[in-house]
Amino acid sequence: MPRLLVIPLSLLDDSIAAHKPSHLVSLLSPQHMIATPQGFPAGRHLKLGLNDVAHPSGGDHPPSAAHIETLLAFSRGWDTRAPLMIHCWAGISRSMASAFIILCDRLGPGREIEIARAMRRRAPHAAPNSLLVAHADTVLGRGGRMLGALNSMGPARMVEEGVLTDLPLTGL
Repeated sequence: MPRLLVIPLSLLDDSIAAHKPSHLVSLLSPQHMIATPQGFPAGRHLKLGLNDVAHPSGGDHPPSAAHIETLLAFSRGWDTRAPLMIHCWAGISRSMASAFIILCDRLGPGREIEIARAMRRRAPHAAPNSLLVAHADTVLGRGGRMLGALNSMGPARMVEEGVLTDLPLTGL
């Protein structure tokens, strides 16, 4: 079944071994970016160096539209035969925003609220980074629907670190 797997950095090695993803997205601050895990194809590991801030002036290396364009181009090259794994430091904000963005792109316009609510059911801890989603909303031409969908999720359960979250492309 085609699926996205969202994890915190601490679960990366074990999750790669257990789930054998074909593609990997790392969203970490530039100073904490990891090397491609040993044995994983470097050409299928996207490294996005950005900080988890919700406002463009919120610090160094905020999310940008260029990050979204890079993420979308990479995810569109994924053939879905094996999982696409996404991680950030805690598996709560940047990685969940990226999964939401990829799902919105793959499933098409008009399904934003459905995707957000499915994410909330599967990941009570998800708190997608609103600046990443705002940029994606613009890049994908969604007219505010992606940001509106985040509001429909309701508040996240507060945790220090997320858990492995399986988000299928079908049967949300």
